[in-house]
Amino acid sequence: MEKLNQILSRQQPHFINITPGSSIRDALCRMSTLNTEYLIVMDGKNKFLGLVTEKDIARKALFLNRSLNDTKVKDLMTTQWPFADINNTVDQCMTIMKAHHVKYVPVFENMEFVGVISADDILLEAVKQREEIFD
Repeated sequence: MEKLNQILSRQQPHFINITPGSSIRDALCRMSTLNTEYLIVMDGKNKFLGLVTEKDIARKALFLNRSLNDTKVKDLMTTQWPFADINNTVDQCMTIMKAHHVKYVPVFENMEFVGVISADDILLEAVKQREEIFD
């Protein structure tokens, strides 16, 4: 079974990140520009603080009619995420996602943040494996 380190190694080495002091408007613009549904919230020392997702923004800002310019990422970001180890398998990651009802799982190696695995990443991996079987 494929391990998360193998999936992360195939991803482009980018962190789609934002600082906690950025406005929600800036976060939405960045998400739109990068065509992503989440941003990794990192401090000035590149320490992982959490994630902010479109769902967070919809539920905690838009639905409550909060100002997108005045509301900061730190006000809406989710900090309590289940996480995976880089040596976990795809099946273990899927189990984590299902148990916690999340679409994104931060991945760590020796307590150092190395990336995020999304439900889309796992779906693409499943499709890739099926294509290999039939090719």
